[in-house]
Formats: sequence, structure tokens, C-alpha cells
Amino acid sequence: MDTVVLRSSEIRLDGEARLGWWLVSEDGFGPGRLVDGPFPDRAGAAWAAAGHAVDEGASLRPVYGLRRPDGGLHRRPSPQEMAWLAHLGDQLDRLPEDWDAALADDDPLATLVVEVAAALTEAGLPLWDATGSGTALGGACVSAEPGLDGVVVGWRQHDRMSVEQVHGLVADISIQAVMNRALADVLWLRGLEVTPLGGDAGGSVVRYAD
Repeated sequence: MDTVVLRSSEIRLDGEARLGWWLVSEDGFGPGRLVDGPFPDRAGAAWAAAGHAVDEGASLRPVYGLRRPDGGLHRRPSPQEMAWLAHLGDQLDRLPEDWDAALADDDPLATLVVEVAAALTEAGLPLWDATGSGTALGGACVSAEPGLDGVVVGWRQHDRMSVEQVHGLVADISIQAVMNRALADVLWLRGLEVTPLGGDAGGSVVRYAD
């Protein structure tokens, strides 16, 4: 059997492309039905959905995996997903080393911290590197607070704004409030419960929505 690697997201076996992004019809009751593919990226599979009818009670979605000889699909993490997880891991490494020291292994706050970090990172908002070389650069501060039964989230501006105040105190306070509201809005739009903490300049407490 001849195997030719085409790109990071596609492989040909005996001249037939089998590993890549596929358009799959899913109804929630089975493994799904392959509709089209493979495509080199998620966007290509998503765009292809416009050219296919949707079965009643089903939906079309891009799925990465290896097509089996019987026409089924072995689902696998995509290169894009692996890159995203590595990037998220880099962001979580910015949290203080003991950020979860007071949490039990099964404490849902630990999971919530990761979900909050992921939501902010996906929005393009970096976490604050509290103890690393990027401390002065600012970013989102994320801290599990068992006493509040939630995760406290706030924005840390660049040292030029928050420490040196090169643009003055009013600009520092005003921009701090704007950024804290932006963080709160992002997390609320992602389905989390967000409660202001000490006014706009004080950040928010984030919890799972009921």
C-alpha cells in the first residue's frame, strides 16, 4: 500500500484521500453519515454544507478523521485542535504555580478556570503572566476563589498605564473599567454567570449559569 503525505491535515492511501476534514450529517443517535470530503481545513468543510440538503432532525458539521474502508469515520484530533490545545496550555502556564493549591482534584472551580481561560484566549485576550518575563505587559487575571464560589476575572493593564500612569490617573481608571466590562461581556456571551465585583474597576466573579 502506497502512502503519500500531502499536508498536515490530509493523507492519501493508494491514491485515495482519507484523512482530513469531512462534512458529516449527525442526528444525535449514531456515529453520523459522511456527506462530503475530505477537505484540507475546517472552513472548506463548513462551506461545503451550503451545497447539501439537511436530513430532518439532523445537522451538518465539519469533523476531522480517517475514513474507514467501510465508509465510516475514525474521529481524530485535528492539527488545528492540537495547536489550539498547545496554545491554551501556554496561557494556563501563566497562572501562578499554586493557583489550584486550595482546590480538591474534583473541584469544579478548577474546570471553570480552564473554561474561562479558554473563552478569553479564543477571544484574543491573553492571560496575565503574573510571575514570568511578561509581567509588565498586562493581560487577563484569572483566580479561583472558593470563598466566593467562583472565579475572579479582571484586566491588568500594561505597566505604562497601571504603574507609571503615563497618560494620567483618569485614563488608567477609565480604561480599566472598559476592559473589565469587555471581559465580563465575553464571558457572559459564552453562557457564564457574571457578577460585578467592587464596581467596573474591580473585575467580576464568574460562575456556571444555573
